[in-house]
This record gives sequence, C-alpha cells and structure tokens, in this order.
Amino acid sequence: MAVLTMREALNQAIKEEMSRDPNVFILGEEVGAYQGAYKVTQGLLAQFGDWRVRDTPIAEEVIAGIAVGAAFIGLRPIAEMMTFNFSLLALDVIANHAAKYRYMSGGQIRCPMVMRGPSGAATQVSAQHSQAFESWYAYVPGLVVAMPSTPRDAKGMLKSAVRDDNPVIFMENEILYNLKGEVPDEEYHIPLGLAEVKREGGDVTIVAWSRSAVISLTAAKALADEGIEAEVVDPRTLRPLDEDTIFDSVRKTNRCVVVEEGWRYAGFGAEIADRVQRECFDSLDAPVLRVTSADVPMPYAKTLEKAYLPQPERIVEAVHQVLYR
Repeated sequence: MAVLTMREALNQAIKEEMSRDPNVFILGEEVGAYQGAYKVTQGLLAQFGDWRVRDTPIAEEVIAGIAVGAAFIGLRPIAEMMTFNFSLLALDVIANHAAKYRYMSGGQIRCPMVMRGPSGAATQVSAQHSQAFESWYAYVPGLVVAMPSTPRDAKGMLKSAVRDDNPVIFMENEILYNLKGEVPDEEYHIPLGLAEVKREGGDVTIVAWSRSAVISLTAAKALADEGIEAEVVDPRTLRPLDEDTIFDSVRKTNRCVVVEEGWRYAGFGAEIADRVQRECFDSLDAPVLRVTSADVPMPYAKTLEKAYLPQPERIVEAVHQVLYR
C-alpha cells in the first residue's frame, strides 16, 4: 500500500470519482487556478478543465446554492468550503433545501452533493477560524455528517460520499492534512455510517473522531505504559451513527470516555454519552465522562490554545476518573 498524506488521499479520491463519472464536478474558492487553499484540488484543473473545476467568488451561499441546484438536476457536485467556519453563510441553503427536498418531494428530488473542507482548530488562527460545527450539522435530519481521522478513511469515505444520494457534510481537520498513513492501491470504499475500532483494549472505551481520535490514540499509548488498555472507537460518521460498535465496546470495557474538539455545551459528545448511558446502563461501572474544548471562543496565544483544546493528559485524567472513582 502507498503511504499518503490525508491531502493526497483526498485528492486521489476526487480524481478517481471525476474520472469515473462525468457528472461529478468541484466548485469553490481557489479550487482551480490556485490548486486549492490547502492543495487538495492540486492538478484537477489541468486534468479536467475549467468546466468541471469551477473557481467561484468569495460567496459561500452562492457555492452551496449552485451545488444544491446542480444536484437536483442529476449532477454530483463537490462543494469546497475554504473552511467550515464560513459555511455558516450557507446554512439556509444547506438546512432548508439540501437536507429537506428528498423528504418534502416524497423521494422524487434527491440531492447527491458533497460539501467538504477543513473544520475545527488549526494553529493560531483564533476565534473565527477554529470552530468545530459538527454538532450543528448532525442536528439536521436529511444530512450525512462524515469526519475522517486517517488518510485511508479520508479516501474511502469521500468516494462513498460522492456516490451517496444524500447531501454529505464532509469535514476534514486542517491539522490532519499532513498526516501520513497507508492507503490501498486498489479501488475501495468505506461505507458511511460504519465506525471502526482504532485500538483494541479491555479496560475503558474512548470514543473520538477526527483529530480527537488521533489525540486519543496518543493518550491510549500513555495509558498502556501504566498497564491500562484503552479501546479507541472512531465513529467516522456522526450521522448516521454506528451505535452498535460503540455499545459493543462499552459492554466489554464497562467504562466510557467521549473526546471531542467541540464545545461542551450541546456538543455531539453529549448525544453519544446519552445513548451509551441509556443503552449500556447495566454494563457501566462509572458515569460516562466527556473531554471537550473549553467553553469559550478560541484564544490566539499558543499557550492558551493548548489549554483550550483536548490534550492527551486530559484524556488520561478522565480515564483515571472512570477507573478509580
């Protein structure tokens, strides 16, 4: 298997799907001539031309509107948000049109659209560019919300997203674009709605996605040095959520810690904690604990940014609490 960065894996997925299906096209700010703000679309303009690689104005509502309209007439657009912080400008199009028309039309109108781009904190880009909005999108019926944590997942899930007949919100963590990992050379797909156990363990279940899954694996290694074997479960898709994989793990370990980069108040981790405590109550030996970002806007200073975000030591501390309380 090739070793690719997540950026390269995403680029491969887009190229392969555009080569396979002439109805697939990509649009967004700087996706063409500039090769993408994060170089995910590098080489696409030269290979497919400006009819299928469309540079747009700085207007997220327009990008989303064009994508939704194109999807309604049978095309399969990939709409890139330079950052999901800017997607707030397109919320009406996403929540009131993309998410609802299949239901409102009795299945006659579908919206096979992918909206993708970086989400969550980068490095010192402050309050307006460091927000994790997955709980906002997962709240809306009709949307699929996918968040890969490895290059292999990124490619396999994006290919599945492009072929899905529902609107898929595909959130990539900016810090993970340079993360390297093995990616199969052959054609493969990872179904949306399928979690994966990233690390086996018998003492505690850690549920985490995107960059938080990577941080949780670091914490699991530190815990292993203490003789504590943590099982790390990555949902990969938040809506639909693969409950069974999470529940099976919790019933095995009897303890659960949920880690997310979003804010604690109304964060998606609360949804997972609620489901685990309802469905696995008789198996739990301690309450489900959550590790989140601080409930404040992201500060700019590097030291404060570190204090704001979930860190491996905070995950280790939470595991100690569920094991020894």
